Amino acid sequence: MISRAPLIKWQFAELVELVRETPRVSSLYFNIPGWPGHLAGQHVDVRLTAEDGYQTERSYSIASPPEDRWVALTVERLEDGEVSPYLVGELKVGDKVELRGPIGGYFVWRAGEDRPLLLVAGGSGVVPLMAMLRHRATASHKAPARLLYSSRTLADVIYREEIDRLVTANDGLAVYHTLTREKPKDWIGYTRRIDAAMVQEVAWPKMQQPAVFVCGPTPFVEAAADLLVGLDYEAQRIKTERFGATGGVGG
Repeated sequence: MISRAPLIKWQFAELVELVRETPRVSSLYFNIPGWPGHLAGQHVDVRLTAEDGYQTERSYSIASPPEDRWVALTVERLEDGEVSPYLVGELKVGDKVELRGPIGGYFVWRAGEDRPLLLVAGGSGVVPLMAMLRHRATASHKAPARLLYSSRTLADVIYREEIDRLVTANDGLAVYHTLTREKPKDWIGYTRRIDAAMVQEVAWPKMQQPAVFVCGPTPFVEAAADLLVGLDYEAQRIKTERFGATGGVGG
């Protein structure tokens, strides 16, 4: 993840809503008094403290756009994790957790740019990219955008219905899904891991100088970035955010 900002103070955030996204993933909406606002793509740290004083913390990308009233975190439950099982399985509306943020200034996108937007996501790496798409949806000027989203199965596609609604707005957003493990009978998307042919079909031509964001597990991010460089994209213009091998932001 992006380097931490130790000067940001811890504060309590109250859970006001919990939405199940997939069997393993939920979105948690928090009320954070005095929240300073954030940019699409930033993240927060969450800290849990046990009764014996043991503390553990994880970083989670912010899923909500800057315009929203609540701060949303979308969390994938990792069975061997220390934090995600509590957030997804035990936290209830009205409960509070310690949180600090927003953190990060590199992997961010601001609406109003004329450059096309190219987003490449693997698994729960779609979370900060969804914040960007939600931010884009509220803007008066919408840059053309493309999302390439790799998931294990259709049931694992996070925000599936909302993504479909964003596409039907016909405002310049195109979404390309690929499923790597199993597909429904009527599936018309890709059915393999991302490769050169897929990226070439989806990516904007280099001459259009798109803003590029890639997020997901480390092997996925490295593969996607290498494929884009193979299309003559400049490596320094490809902004990446890498998660653990499981694809989860935290644990």
